[in-house]
Amino acid sequence: MTLQTKPQILPPVATATNWTSDVPEGEFRWEYYVENRPLNIAYEAVTRHVEEGYGKKVALYEVEGGQVRSYTFQEIDDLVRHYANVLRALDVRRGERVAIFLPKCATNYIALLAAIRIGAIAVPLFEAFMEEAIVDRVLDSGATTFITDETLGQRVPLQRLPSIRHFLYTSTIEQFTPKKEASIVYQDKEAPFLLHYTSGSTGKPKGVLHAQRAFYHQRLTGRWVLDLRDDDIYWCTSHPGWVTGSVYGFLAPWFNRATVVVHCGRFDASEWYSVIEKLKVTVLYSAPTAYRLLIASDAHKQYDLSSVRHAMSVGEPLNPEVIHWFEQTLKIRLHDTWWMTETGAHLIVNAPHAPVKPGSMGRAFPGITVGILNDTGELLPSYEVGHLAIQAPWPGLMKTIWNNEERFNQYFNEEGWYHSGDLAYMDEDGYVFFASRDDDLIMSAGERIGPFEVESTLLEHEAVKEAGVVGVPDEVKGEVVKAYVTLHDHVEPSSLLEEQLIQHVRTHLAAHAAPRYVEFIEELPKTVISGKIMRRELKQRHRV
Repeated sequence: MTLQTKPQILPPVATATNWTSDVPEGEFRWEYYVENRPLNIAYEAVTRHVEEGYGKKVALYEVEGGQVRSYTFQEIDDLVRHYANVLRALDVRRGERVAIFLPKCATNYIALLAAIRIGAIAVPLFEAFMEEAIVDRVLDSGATTFITDETLGQRVPLQRLPSIRHFLYTSTIEQFTPKKEASIVYQDKEAPFLLHYTSGSTGKPKGVLHAQRAFYHQRLTGRWVLDLRDDDIYWCTSHPGWVTGSVYGFLAPWFNRATVVVHCGRFDASEWYSVIEKLKVTVLYSAPTAYRLLIASDAHKQYDLSSVRHAMSVGEPLNPEVIHWFEQTLKIRLHDTWWMTETGAHLIVNAPHAPVKPGSMGRAFPGITVGILNDTGELLPSYEVGHLAIQAPWPGLMKTIWNNEERFNQYFNEEGWYHSGDLAYMDEDGYVFFASRDDDLIMSAGERIGPFEVESTLLEHEAVKEAGVVGVPDEVKGEVVKAYVTLHDHVEPSSLLEEQLIQHVRTHLAAHAAPRYVEFIEELPKTVISGKIMRRELKQRHRV
């Protein structure tokens, strides 16, 4: 499908760091930033700042139940060292996998860094995982050590995990007194340090192994994309069991010596706004679903949010209306970012110093080459929807898929392009626009239709609260568009409204993208963890 959308352009944020002040346009080279020296990620995140005289600087604010506890870099370093000493006393060695199953809290970060400090590979697990999810990841990783607390530990079926030698509660670690100080293990930049599991469209979750060279990519994106400075109070709302929660939850900000916020509870709009006001958060990173929930709560009027100077989005496409609401209501510019567990760091970004085209994921980060490819691997012209690909290698790129080199190789074609599995198009200025995942694309009468664009257009209608769009079978066109729509409380479904929504898409997007059918439902099916629309369930609903 060829698209000629000309989105509104929002000007740059005048106060943001401009990466061209660090390196002139067109002169970026990764080799200027990637050093050939022994590394330890835990040292770079915490210990280095203590050695350089910043031990008394606040590294972390932990918010739980309305109470705030602060940790300095010295305090974090002491705790990481203690945990590391316990692990070495138990003979946990370089390269062993340490599974960490903890709530989103300071202890989670400390345990992860302790494993990395001694040269082990940290395996973060999301706190909502139940028995089968835990078993799948531990069995595949061969983890020898498992760190959890008394509450989450009740879900862990140790009898099914034969590789585990040490099952440790954080309370036990904190009471233990090791006799020896474990030294920091410095390794080559290709040494692995982090094993993140990510779900695919089929099969078991795959273990994405990250090498220490990702440090250079993550530190630089922390400076240029997160726009972090020494005096920032930074809050990423993701759990470290997901790659955003580890890489941009605490690693990249600590590489740049920013103060990090971790909120230990569940989402509550008023509480989130309160955290921003109380701690004077300056930089915010969250997901579109969370931002939409903040908007829906209408609680912003009760809080002073003026401290926020920069905000970003990740994890799913960011609808333009969310950007406009934040811009107009809170005077905060939202910048979308794109990357994946496999890529290790940001690849496509709306940099804070650059103009924003709402609806676009942004442009390629310096040193990154983005291509839109057809089915035979050839580059497509502007506005043609195709396979979103990145020219490999780059420093953050995964080292391999754990126990599955064949699957790792399938990500790349013969020309060295990494295939993301996303479909997108690029405009003449290099801005990339998401269309769908490969298996979500709608093919109607030979035209490719991205459900996200149709959903975004429907959301612009005043009656629509949420929308999920799928392709359904049609004898003539192969597929046609069907929209599942939830309405605002004051709106009643009707055949007249159904026709209005169809005409709205026809008028504001394209005639061929207009839904053939609109079904009003109470609630869209979403994933428990990320809140993404489960289009497969919508397709199944239509079949039933």
